[in-house]
Amino acid sequence: MKSFVPSSWLVGALLAISLSTQVSAANIKKKMVVEQYSTIVYSSYSDTLAAARDLQASINTFVAAPSEDSLLQARKAWLEAREWYGQTEAFRFYGGPIDSDTGPEGMINAWPLDEAYIDSVKGKPKAGIINNPKVKIDAATLRKLNERGGEENIATGWHAIEFLLWGQDFSKSSAGNRPYTDFTTAPNAERRRLYLQTVAAMLVEDLATVQKEWAPDNKDNYRAKFVAGGEASIRKMLTGIGTLSRGELAGERIEVAMDTQNQEDEHSCFADNTHRDIVTNAKGIQNVWEGRYVTRDGKTLEGASLKALVAEKNADVAGKVSQQIAETVTLAGQIQAPFDQEIIGKKDAPGRKRVQAVIDALKAQTKALVEAAQALGIKRLNTSV
Repeated sequence: MKSFVPSSWLVGALLAISLSTQVSAANIKKKMVVEQYSTIVYSSYSDTLAAARDLQASINTFVAAPSEDSLLQARKAWLEAREWYGQTEAFRFYGGPIDSDTGPEGMINAWPLDEAYIDSVKGKPKAGIINNPKVKIDAATLRKLNERGGEENIATGWHAIEFLLWGQDFSKSSAGNRPYTDFTTAPNAERRRLYLQTVAAMLVEDLATVQKEWAPDNKDNYRAKFVAGGEASIRKMLTGIGTLSRGELAGERIEVAMDTQNQEDEHSCFADNTHRDIVTNAKGIQNVWEGRYVTRDGKTLEGASLKALVAEKNADVAGKVSQQIAETVTLAGQIQAPFDQEIIGKKDAPGRKRVQAVIDALKAQTKALVEAAQALGIKRLNTSV
């Protein structure tokens, strides 16, 4: 009996089918990773938006009846909302809805902030928009004034609200301690109340526009295009966490402050919340890498991940990235508050050593992320701001 030998055309056809199946499987796998990322992004912005609305409600309560207690509740709401926003920073740096040319990031989280641009400061009792009755306080005006004349001329966003709630920080051991009477009996108290309410409402509005762009089941928003982006979207995911890791977090947000030892160069200097900003940023990177996110109501979202995608190409590199990111999150949690005191002193000061360990860990994880990108065929990954 003769053995069957397939003709050349049949071999070619079988090979084409095999290759087609492999490519299709790879595409589906990448699409699953991108879809899980999009789910995490939407959930993360949804949690942030919900927390920001709680903050707005607390501010409205405070403005309606200013007191030490209502001011304290508004501060607590700001701190709670920041825990969720900090994790969303990993979705930046590739021109998405938050920081495209028309994105609202500059209205939401721009810093460092020149306090005197908004309100009176020590030695300048008549400084700022609030103390200038010629300037109308409404959303349209504040949007035009944000960063007008200089990057530190910030009029809106998290840090404008932070300054209004805490005031300048002159203490080595605690945050700012603005008295609630600044909103009752101090000069221009009514304008100060209006300003605080206005920027809180603007923050909610801007976050809502970003969340909407990541909503599921919308054929016309950014998410739909991102999910269909394949390889380009994978690159964006890695660019986002790589840039946050090295250029932004290790560089702009930590190294600059370490070099200057200046309180004005820390991220949340009025509330002394910089140590938590660092932790939540590091956690956001981990969320993206692992395809995992724990929502505000305690639900765990877990699915296809960059980690798994890279592991199929190079398990050692995937393991290295996971280990480095986990170490960064742990070390970030060891930075003590207030951050402005951690960065003071000589090189061997305990606080500076704790902060330097985080910088070193972020640099190491960025190098590992570059290796991960290379394992996926992405030869160059830009991790600078």
